[in-house]
Amino acid sequence: MPNANLQVPIGPQHPALKEPTSFMLTLSGEKIMKAGIRLGYNHRGIEKACEARTYIQDLYLVERICGICSHSHATAFSMAVEECAQLEVPRRASYIRSLVGELERVHSHLLWLGVAGHEVGFDTLLMYTWRDREVVMDLLAMLTGNRVNYGINTIGGVRRDVTSEQKLKILEGVAVLEERTKYYITVATEEVTLARRLSGVGALSHDDAIRLGAVGPTARASDVPRDCRKDDPYAAYIEVPVNVVTDNHNDVYGRTLVRCGELMECYRLIRQLVENLPEGPIAVKAPRKIPAAEAFVRYEAPRGEDVHYVKSNGTEKPERVKVRAPTLANVQAVAHMLKDGYLADLPIVVAAIDPCFSCTDRLIEVEGSARGGIMTWGQLRAYGIEWHRRHGVDFSRLNANFRAGEDR
Repeated sequence: MPNANLQVPIGPQHPALKEPTSFMLTLSGEKIMKAGIRLGYNHRGIEKACEARTYIQDLYLVERICGICSHSHATAFSMAVEECAQLEVPRRASYIRSLVGELERVHSHLLWLGVAGHEVGFDTLLMYTWRDREVVMDLLAMLTGNRVNYGINTIGGVRRDVTSEQKLKILEGVAVLEERTKYYITVATEEVTLARRLSGVGALSHDDAIRLGAVGPTARASDVPRDCRKDDPYAAYIEVPVNVVTDNHNDVYGRTLVRCGELMECYRLIRQLVENLPEGPIAVKAPRKIPAAEAFVRYEAPRGEDVHYVKSNGTEKPERVKVRAPTLANVQAVAHMLKDGYLADLPIVVAAIDPCFSCTDRLIEVEGSARGGIMTWGQLRAYGIEWHRRHGVDFSRLNANFRAGEDR
């Protein structure tokens, strides 16, 4: 009799994955008995690159850690540097940072709703949400000059002010988005097919969410009220309180409801930020060389808690920059949520945390290990070829075919 359990690898390269990540699933029929996740297939060296560049140049780098949470990373990094330099950011600048942050959250959640619809075959929802997402992206382009990487932050404040005409356009755009979001909430709560498809999928209990350190909508959908804007207020949230949206369905359906509820909360916050935008400067002058210090900053990105650590040494370049993106905090919960589920549910369970593995992956050199030391690009390539050869993949034949093709 054949073994009832079957191991199925998914990734690191797979049509269902937008980024390379490896899932090793142990199946009994269609049921997942065990799930293992292996990261480490992306590395862009952003943290190390920051140490070789000035703080202003680093803003360009950290904003590209993630295309969806670009403002989150830039704001967290800026706040860390400002804490090291003991700079007091003007109130107007803090409000503008929070305003762009909430618009980015709307952008991210609408994108997620579309992706979630696509993963379960509800492509009409994808078309609707991505059409409406254009409204908020146009508002971001109006305020910052860019639709994705906004470049609004600078050390000591923001680069652009908000005019009276822009305020009116923001409020008009929010009114349109609010009506559309009410429709999505109706779909989520009354569309029987969608509710049944998502209910009970990717279960994560309240206690498991706390034990596994889940953050963002993943935690809040398990009735864990974690939100840095409330727990550790920063920027304008010190003056504009946030209502934390939670749900107790403990599954993908709950994560959908949380994001829909957070969209409505975003619109309320955006209106308050626009209507109460204080007068005054939008930036203070920052020194080129930052005094020796260190700072640890928490920021509530759309996916959850984003952490930036910056250590300065009195020069114009940081001694250390460390980033922990929210996906790393949620990835342990994914392995737990996949267990006892079905293989067909894997795409939506993974998508439910809104993962960004390029944000997450880091390279660490372990001193004293058998393969310690720094490799050159040539050595790294040779090591990779040898590693795959030992595991049954012979690139010599492939290279010969390439050379034959070049000769032809």
